[in-house]
Amino acid sequence: MKKRHAKAKLLESVRPSVANGKPLALNELATHFKAIPLTQLVTSSREFPITARVDLQSAINYLLSETYPARLLGIHRMYSHRTLTFSDLLNTERDPVLIAPLQYWEMDIGESVPARCLRQGLWLCRDDEVGLSFAVLLTPLERSGRDEGSHVEIAVPAGEEGAKLTRTLLDYVAKLTNEGQSYRGKVISLQTLDSYGSTGVRVQKLRTVNRDDVILPQQTLQLLEQNIINFTRKRENLKKLGMASKKGILLYGPPGTGKTHAIHYLASQLPGHTTLLVTPEHIGLLDQYFQLARLLQPTMLVIDDVDLIVRGSEGHGPCDESLLNKLLNEMDSVQDDTATLFVLTTNNPEQLEAALASRPGLIDQAIDFPFPDEEGRRRLVRLYSRQLELTDDLVNVIAQKTNRASGAFIKELMRRAAQYLLQSGDTGKLEIKHVEAALDEMLFRGGSLNLKLLGVAQAA
Repeated sequence: MKKRHAKAKLLESVRPSVANGKPLALNELATHFKAIPLTQLVTSSREFPITARVDLQSAINYLLSETYPARLLGIHRMYSHRTLTFSDLLNTERDPVLIAPLQYWEMDIGESVPARCLRQGLWLCRDDEVGLSFAVLLTPLERSGRDEGSHVEIAVPAGEEGAKLTRTLLDYVAKLTNEGQSYRGKVISLQTLDSYGSTGVRVQKLRTVNRDDVILPQQTLQLLEQNIINFTRKRENLKKLGMASKKGILLYGPPGTGKTHAIHYLASQLPGHTTLLVTPEHIGLLDQYFQLARLLQPTMLVIDDVDLIVRGSEGHGPCDESLLNKLLNEMDSVQDDTATLFVLTTNNPEQLEAALASRPGLIDQAIDFPFPDEEGRRRLVRLYSRQLELTDDLVNVIAQKTNRASGAFIKELMRRAAQYLLQSGDTGKLEIKHVEAALDEMLFRGGSLNLKLLGVAQAA
């Protein structure tokens, strides 16, 4: 009992000092709004996705530094499992909101220096033209402890002037955010940040692929360029004729035949386009990917290994929407005048045929990526031999010995042949013995599974 009374006395002694002596956000607000009771303020808010955080920060910084005099305060609440709002700032009881140092996130935007985004802050502002004080609150949009974006809330005195100012500010912030350039023209993917499912943006560094490095049958390359590169160049003209500006492409073929390599090439040939890479493990983030596709258009949305989505949806009950149907529904919901390319890749087109055939028009062109022919294999040997010296005769022999092999197989073959050359202590040009040693290791000693892993077609 004595311990309990002592604890109660301690709490009683702490509360007044927190309410009166500590730097509470409430006190700063009261000083800022002067004679206006804080309970009579009116607030309005908007929510922004986590993928817009960098551009939202830039928009608020520009607005409050260029247009309105503002004082920025950092704020802190010890326990946070839901979005912090202005109502929470008025709390003087348990866990009040304190004035604290400014805290920033470092956000990757694919530049040498990451972008700094304020975690949460309170701007005390004034519109001198109409003589109106107002406040802007920026906090994470939290639901059950999960960070889902940003919450912007504006508090103004009641009345038409305050309502007009709030609408103007929120509309302008949204406009500047939507026009943001942080991720435009880059290759990005979403990533899960924590066990709660919060997501962030990752800027991918794709290797530069020149046209001469894209070794495909002429028909395949022509279809790629006509349906993607040439289409985007004439998109605006087609739009003026009333034609749709979105397009769906399916790249299909055995593993290792160059589908991903072609994506790298296409991304480098679409200036001004933002490329969004969707992998099977992140298919649950489809809503956010499609939101980004609309926000950052013109965009190329790549859904890699789409056949794995079909396998991932197996076992769902009759009331569960399959992941593939969800994807197709999302594609169908995008307006025809949206400047978005949908590029799906698959190693097993037969698993998609029925679903895609039931949605005619979603996929405008299917493009086959076959195993390379003999001329293609010669070119691949030259490409992947890098700095190795080898004769034309040896190139021809390798091309003949790699019938029904993928480009990925030839790339690995040249690396292993180079390894055998170095291990033998030989100098000079690559010889057939080095190639045969590598082929023996890859084709025979690894068994049938190794052939599948390396992309070699096996006899039925």
